[in-house]
Amino acid sequence: MLFAHSIPTLHWGEALVRLALAAFLGGAIGFERELREREAGLRTHMLVAIGSALFTIVSAYGFHEFLTSGANVVRADPTRIAAQIVTGIGFLGAGAIIRQGLSVRGLTTAATLWVVAALGLAAGAGYYSGAVITTALVLFALYPLRIAAYRLIRRLRPEDRRLLVELPAGMSPAPVIEGLEELGARLVSLTVTQEGDRRRLELDLALPPATGPAALVTSVADVPGVVEVQWAE
Repeated sequence: MLFAHSIPTLHWGEALVRLALAAFLGGAIGFERELREREAGLRTHMLVAIGSALFTIVSAYGFHEFLTSGANVVRADPTRIAAQIVTGIGFLGAGAIIRQGLSVRGLTTAATLWVVAALGLAAGAGYYSGAVITTALVLFALYPLRIAAYRLIRRLRPEDRRLLVELPAGMSPAPVIEGLEELGARLVSLTVTQEGDRRRLELDLALPPATGPAALVTSVADVPGVVEVQWAE
């Protein structure tokens, strides 16, 4: 049986440590997103981590006076409020996903928001080691692992190359893709970004042996509306 005097409490100092750690770890991940100019940056990730930590603290310690009042027999589940963070953060993560033309951006940022919520929950629960280790792994996955994976893919698929195409704003990339397919090039991935009055296409291609970059650039340059074409090795 759990007596009233044995119900755990959280003092100011410990609450400050947990919330500050959540803010720091969430901010570290958000800073990386900020450097890459993603949809959710430093402040968003920091706020998600702090909010998750506070929900966890309130869930576990916020009803101490109510539980110790002695007026009624109360059964409390300290994980009930915190458990809603896992599902609730999905709405915020979905808002970070943006569809641009044929490409989808923000999936990684949505995933980092989900992980940051878990970091805040861990920090709020006092599981410091888990929060710190997870932050280190996330930062490793976002930068060093991304570079290593890109280089490995380029070695495993040396035929893959990147073509940069600029179009007027609002123009569909479909004519460009159709022209590439006519030459036998296979589209591996496509990223579409908007820069002022220009639409920038980044096309990762797998080229057939008989097709060279020069023929590809010439063919795309002849597509009506294409402003600029650049071959990136």
